Parts: sequence; structure tokens; C-alpha cells
Amino acid sequence: MIEPALIESLRPSVYGAIAAVDGAKLRVGGLARFVRVGDRLSITREKRPPLIAETYAVERDAALAYAFESTEGVTAGARAELRPDIAFARPSKDWLGRVLNWRGETIDGAAPRGGARAMRLNAPPPPAALRRALGPRLATGMGAFDTFLPLCRGQRAGVFAGSGVGKSTLLSSFAAGVDADVCVLALIGERGREVRSFVEAAREAGILDKTVVIASTSDEPPLARRESARLALAVAEYFRREGAHALLVFDSLTRFADAHREIALAKGEPPSLHAYPPSTVSALAALVERAGPGVEGEGDITAVFSVLVAGSDMEEPVADMVRGLLDGHIVLDRTIAERGRFPAVNIRRSVSRSLPAAASAAENGALLEARRLLAAYENAELVLRAGLYVAGADAATDRAIALFPRLDAFIAQHDMANPEESFARLQAILRSN
Repeated sequence: MIEPALIESLRPSVYGAIAAVDGAKLRVGGLARFVRVGDRLSITREKRPPLIAETYAVERDAALAYAFESTEGVTAGARAELRPDIAFARPSKDWLGRVLNWRGETIDGAAPRGGARAMRLNAPPPPAALRRALGPRLATGMGAFDTFLPLCRGQRAGVFAGSGVGKSTLLSSFAAGVDADVCVLALIGERGREVRSFVEAAREAGILDKTVVIASTSDEPPLARRESARLALAVAEYFRREGAHALLVFDSLTRFADAHREIALAKGEPPSLHAYPPSTVSALAALVERAGPGVEGEGDITAVFSVLVAGSDMEEPVADMVRGLLDGHIVLDRTIAERGRFPAVNIRRSVSRSLPAAASAAENGALLEARRLLAAYENAELVLRAGLYVAGADAATDRAIALFPRLDAFIAQHDMANPEESFARLQAILRSN
């Protein structure tokens, strides 16, 4: 089979000229007969590297494009070369241990050695009928995620959290604790300091050598942020096609949706709820569906996506859109973080769709009993704080009150060897009273 990138590279060189510049939007003449929506253009600038732009509309006599970077230095009449091949990447094992930008370049501007296989940056997911089912549950080293919220090989989970409740720390724990052949860390719209912190955490955990970091900070243009997200999926897909188990840690889907909103509104799409255009759901689904199990003979992509929720509102537009796209959601609660328990996961509001299949009948029974105890304690918490609860009034509540400190401590434990040990500890707690 001929690689798509090779087919694109055999197309003859085609040039047009910039007719007008309006912020990040460009009007290009001379290409209308050749260019397609989604094609890339390379535009010359004086004393600066070429500007990359993406075509989003084609008229009878002109193409409309949106620039990946500032259009500073672009003049009317500047040459615009049609470059569809830019929409492909060539990941390789040489990318491991590196921090790359949306172009696939290291932060010092050097390009790592590319592989033989060209990967589409906006590739479709594997055919649904041919994908394998989720694999076995994975050890995370954390009590909550080895029992209540298991992560299975090929699963796509979401971490829903407001700011300052331990989201970044939890994502780093997943990257360090889950046994995978390769880790792809996508930092989309993050602060520069956060990128450095993630890299240092990966180095301290001894996993940097098997990690590819794709970073696009919050100050970069929206197309660069969107392209970084797509590149991260393309890298994970490359290793999956090589038969490896890739762990994708993606922070965050909200920043990806924000970048899509900026681009879509600039193109003239109508705004909807919170100004997110209707195409946002499709863009998120197209990205998320690319992760997961591969077809027979391939590896898997296990993915943990973060979702920022303003004011811890789980009904916020992006959170509401994403919940139905993932195989489980992990809700971090500010009130739990404020009392000092980390990870600040709210077990009652969180769910893993790999259950009950991922656990045995005895393990599912223990989880059901533990959830009932946590619910009973939380239902009685206000009465307890007010000093109005009378011991002996309800046997189930009495037991929940007695066991809650140990259950709460179990959820915070980070020293589990495997899920079997985690369940043994949980069952010991349930038998203790």
C-alpha cells in the first residue's frame, strides 16, 4: 500500500499569492482550482521562517486560509505554496525523551529523526467493528484506581477538575504508575511552568526515556494548540500500529475545545452555548475516538484526558459534551482537596465503565458495600457536624461512621503493588467492623 504522504509529495508544486491579510485570516489568489479544504499552505515572509496556514474555504477565485502563527511580516503578493504533505508526521523511537512543539521540532528548533511511516495528523479512528475489546485492568499503584475506578488497557478515562485540586499531580501519578511501553504526554494550552513541572516529574519517576512530550503553551495561536493535540494522537497511533501499549496523558480537552472555538468563530461559524460552535462536539469526538484499542495485530492506546470545569460545575458545556465520549469519568472535588486528602476524587460522583466486567464477583461485592458505606457517611455528615447524630440510631450509619476514616485513607494510598493487593486491603477494612 502506498503511503498517503508519498502520494501527496508526488503532486506538482503549485503556487498562489496573498491577496489580503485580515488578522490570522488570509485570502489567497491563484489556487482555487487546486486547493482543497484542509490543505496546508507555506507562505514566504521576509527574514522570517515561512508561515504555515490551513485552508478552510474555497471560493471561485480565491482560497481562504487561517494562519498557525502571527501573520506579522506577511505582505500582499507574498508567495503561497500548496503543501498538503505538512499535514503528516513521521514519528519514530528517536522522539522518545524529547519535548516537541506542534511542528514535531524540539524546543531548541531541531527536528528529531523521522520514521519511515507517515501518520496523518487528523486521521480517522480504527473501524469500530474491527477494534478489539478493552484489555485487562492495569495497576496504577493508587488504591482508588485499582479498585473503585479501574483503568483497563485501551480505556479512555476523563479527569474532571477545577483549578488547584490536584489534577496535574494525579495525571503525573498515572504517567508514572501505569505500566506501558510508551507514554505520550500532551500538554495543550498549559502554562510554561507546568510543562517544565511535568517534564521534571517524568524525569524523577524514571519514565522520561520512554515518554514523548508534545507541548503547546497558552500563549500560542489556537491552530498551534489544536495541531499539537492532533500530533500527540498521531504519535500514540504510530506506537499502537507498531504493536506497543501507549499511555496517552492529555491535558486538557478543555483547552483543545477553546482552540477549536477560536478557529471556528474566526471562520464564521455561529456561536452556541458559551460561544462554543455546534462543531465542537464533532471535533472532540474525532479526537477522543482515535484513542483506545487497535485492530487485531496492533497495540492499544490507554488514554487519560483532563477536563477543566469552571467552578467545579460538571454541567459546564465541555464537561457535558465529553462525559458521553469517554469510558469513565473521575471527578476531583474541591471540598475533599481542602480537607487535605489527595487524590481528591469523589468516589460517589465518579464511574469507570470497565466495571463490573473488570472485577470478580467478590470484588464487585466489596465495591458495592464500600460505596454504600461512603454514601451513608456523606448523607449523615451534616448531622454529624451539627452534633445532632445520636449513636445507635441507625446501625448502617454507625458502621459507616466507624469505617469512614480507614476508607478515606485507603482512597489516598499510593503504595499498592497491584489491584489484587488493593482489594485485599479494602476487604480487610470492610471485615474490621
